[in-house]
Amino acid sequence: MLYKILRSLLFRLDAEQAHHLGLKGIQALDSLNLSKLVYPTPDAAPVEVMGLTFPNSVGLAAGLDKNGDYLAGLSALGFGFVEIGTVTPRPQPGNPKPRLFRLPEAEAIINRMGFNNLGVEHLIAQVQAVQVPAIVGINIGKNIDTAVEDATKDYLIGLGKVYPYADYVTINISSPNTPGLRKLQFGESLNALLSALKDKQTSLHQQYNRYVPMAVKVAPDLSPEEVQALAEAFASFEIDAVIATNTTMARDKVAELKHAEEAGGLSGRPVFAQSTEIVRQFRTALPDVMPIIAAGGIMSGQDAVAKISAGASLVQIYSGFIYHGPALISDVINALAQNNEQ
Repeated sequence: MLYKILRSLLFRLDAEQAHHLGLKGIQALDSLNLSKLVYPTPDAAPVEVMGLTFPNSVGLAAGLDKNGDYLAGLSALGFGFVEIGTVTPRPQPGNPKPRLFRLPEAEAIINRMGFNNLGVEHLIAQVQAVQVPAIVGINIGKNIDTAVEDATKDYLIGLGKVYPYADYVTINISSPNTPGLRKLQFGESLNALLSALKDKQTSLHQQYNRYVPMAVKVAPDLSPEEVQALAEAFASFEIDAVIATNTTMARDKVAELKHAEEAGGLSGRPVFAQSTEIVRQFRTALPDVMPIIAAGGIMSGQDAVAKISAGASLVQIYSGFIYHGPALISDVINALAQNNEQ
């Protein structure tokens, strides 16, 4: 009830303004030691994935906290893991505003943020400044003014910078809001990128005497043949996990709604079925030992159960968190626990 009232107030504001105000409120609750009073910490339900022990199976997807500025507050809400970013080697403003749109009738969001962030050095400083119980993933991408054919250089910079501070690193090659980025999901571009990143991961492992898993985040707009090709590449290069999925370019589920024609990636309830099918296809195509982290349209505990049933080991929420608030974390944890008992 409390969040419904808060949401009704926030939704009267511009979407990006409300985004920042909501995050500041979450951080303020933590600073005043009120997070657990307002939103009690869910029961622990630890799970082993990628060689890491996650306090529970529910994570926050990348994009909400691009710079790691709100890591402590978000972790205090009970997430088992928080993924921050996407961060780029150099700061960049992102795309012109307005660039974030709500579609409340569909519990959906369209964004064309464009990797707006303060750069990797700022994010590292934020991570160094706090200690949180949640697993911390850092999502890396390329700067918009780096040519796609030179993208590997940016990813190598990002991986090298964040490696000592991340529990795992996500390679974002599936955002629709950086021109040409999704081309990196295919063919020789993909093979060259993964080869370079795995070599870098190996050298960093030796340098720091610490293995940091590396996941790749994929789009939902993939054909079965593209899923198979990606799975074969991930297996060949021994990628540690797949995150399925990013936002979609499809608009068929929201065609008649206000803002539906805005450019950008669509997230939320309309992408649920499409994203879940991609999880199912990857589970069939990937080696059994390679975990999938499912994101896309989780609005309830039962939605999360469907993702796990499709083959995921962990789930992430984003739009569901915006529409349903921190209570969704406990709902998902409880639904997954009940599902495990059956």
